[in-house]
Amino acid sequence: MDVKVLSRALALSFSGFILWVIYLANTGQPSLFFEMVPAIPLGDKIGHAGLFGTLTFLATFATQFRFVHCYRIRIYYGVIAVTAFVVTEEISQMFITTRTFDFTDLSADALGMAAAVLLLRRVQSGNN
Repeated sequence: MDVKVLSRALALSFSGFILWVIYLANTGQPSLFFEMVPAIPLGDKIGHAGLFGTLTFLATFATQFRFVHCYRIRIYYGVIAVTAFVVTEEISQMFITTRTFDFTDLSADALGMAAAVLLLRRVQSGNN
């Protein structure tokens, strides 16, 4: 299988997984993931960083490291897409009775995304 096709399939599959977890949370349904989170110190924040860091990595890889320049800074398309998704999803929680907006969740998402960017830059520089 072509790397381009595989990377896109992985990014879409992982996006689907995240959407499923969000659906469960929005509808107040139980999940093994929700039961594990309280058992781990900072489990919710680690989960946010891990999920959205992974999604950022996969989305950027799937878009073949394409980027836009903003004040001499390269911003990957994958980062832009995941940022838009994360901010929209977190703000939407203000309007869902089973959820609560949490700025620290956004911060954990941003940390995961930043870690993904650092890893992506290493991967990309290793390929040049």
